[in-house]
Amino acid sequence: MKVAIFETEQWEHEACLSLEPRHRVSCTHATLTEQAAHLHADAEVVSPFVYSKLSQAVLAQFDNLKLVATRSTGYDHIDTDYCRARGIAVCNVPDYGDSTVAEHVFALLLGIARNLPESLERTRRGNFTQSDLRGFELRGKTLAVIGTGRIGKRVIEIANGLAMSVIAVDRQPDDAAAQRLGFRYAPLNEALACADIVTLHVPASTETAHLISDREFATMKPGAVLINTARGSVVDVAALVRALAEGKIKAAGLDVLPLEPALRDEAEIFRSATKPSDQDLKALVANHVLLRFPNVFVTPHNAYNTTEAVGRIIGTTMENIEAFARGEPRNVVA
Repeated sequence: MKVAIFETEQWEHEACLSLEPRHRVSCTHATLTEQAAHLHADAEVVSPFVYSKLSQAVLAQFDNLKLVATRSTGYDHIDTDYCRARGIAVCNVPDYGDSTVAEHVFALLLGIARNLPESLERTRRGNFTQSDLRGFELRGKTLAVIGTGRIGKRVIEIANGLAMSVIAVDRQPDDAAAQRLGFRYAPLNEALACADIVTLHVPASTETAHLISDREFATMKPGAVLINTARGSVVDVAALVRALAEGKIKAAGLDVLPLEPALRDEAEIFRSATKPSDQDLKALVANHVLLRFPNVFVTPHNAYNTTEAVGRIIGTTMENIEAFARGEPRNVVA
């Protein structure tokens, strides 16, 4: 099969080329875009990461496409309806980063709790004063975990180690896990009202779009902290700006934002054949405002990025491609 792999770093090339000589492989650092798709139009397999947007306009340029092997757990960047209609399989990497992402949640939270960026910057300048650096303990705080899949459960395990109290929200409660890990489920509004910290672990979908918006921020306990390592679309960033500016919440730790490709390259929003909506432009402005808030910690979609996790990502993706070639597809999501 002809395999085209996108958004690769140099170290990944060797692993990708392990598919040869059974398959013809090309690797590129570039994202898969509508403008570049024709360069790989003969590919039977494409493997993107999350910054390639596989819309109908992109996918329609591949006449022989049989498989999309995304190197991620989420697949909201792929038009799965189009793939189903054309008989194109989509597979993912379901469980590479449970601990990796969960640990990043607490990296963000501890950074906020102990004012770490300001502390480090101050001492680099030779200033060892403690003024305005007083933090707060996590022990005894209530953590609301929104979504109790693999990552959510790992977050709860870590929270237990820190002697935090956990309340969870999920459309499909796992009562066995709740009993084993010692947490309880509650409706979203109740969890938000009780929590000192809210952490999000739900996929991007029409149901979760702007799951946290003005009404939810108004429900939160004054001084609460929001952590989002899930997907940017889950939080209404304009509402988050309002909540921070009005002092409704204390701080936010964000590893994801809406319109991340446009943040990386703002010209991208003008290259698209589709005119950006007013809502997209508003979200992009809100992103820039959030980057200037001193009580908002933003990392560059880096929660997954550990040596162990990226090794699992590339290994599982190569196995997914080989299994599909054998007629034994695995990790199929569409």
